[in-house]
Amino acid sequence: MPKKEKVRQMFDGIASDYDRLNHIMSLDIDKTWRRRALREIVGPGVTRVLDLACGTGDFSIAIARRMQRDGLPGRVTGVDLSEGMLAVMKEKVERLGLQEVISVRTGDGENLPLGTGTFDRVTVAFGIRNFEDRLKGLKEMLRVLVPGGKLVLLELSVPENPVVRWCYNLYFLHILPLIGGSVSGDKAAYNYLPASVVHFPKHREFMEEMRKAGFAEVSHKAFTFGICRMYTGVKA
Repeated sequence: MPKKEKVRQMFDGIASDYDRLNHIMSLDIDKTWRRRALREIVGPGVTRVLDLACGTGDFSIAIARRMQRDGLPGRVTGVDLSEGMLAVMKEKVERLGLQEVISVRTGDGENLPLGTGTFDRVTVAFGIRNFEDRLKGLKEMLRVLVPGGKLVLLELSVPENPVVRWCYNLYFLHILPLIGGSVSGDKAAYNYLPASVVHFPKHREFMEEMRKAGFAEVSHKAFTFGICRMYTGVKA
């Protein structure tokens, strides 16, 4: 079975518990990382945002709310492979009355069902490591951006400091799978998630992948001792 299909089935299976577990296991630090990324996403002239691998929609909702708070017109399109995750997202969007601001659709990030040059920003929050063909996905993100548009990626990473890395590995590779597996009933999923972070390229290697896909002005920032990194790139 292709990785893409395995990932889709895995997220369908853990969708109902995903939000609760995600915030518990990250100690809510992920919300701080998202807020910092919003500064690169929301701003004057940004009216069309694609949130790719949007999952249960937390980031799409945060982007839409920031637009509303700043009095900026705009729409957010959330795309994900997992219909289970999107079902949770749709419930949130309806409950918050954001149907006019956020649209939700099933789609493959490596073959986006979207027109060329249709978005001012593309973002992926903690999902790029799940792509089967990262380079193809990055090229698709570049394609749907307008010239001058920006890609903003958040992804977990292994800290470089040896002391922090030891603590991180203890929690992420041993404690987290036990908690996630116990609550969700899917131990395999919570073994996969930390392993996918460990096998993701180092930040310099990933930045080179972004350049290879065609992005210019590629840069990155490390958050919380390098546990999370934000990558940005521009469509020339």
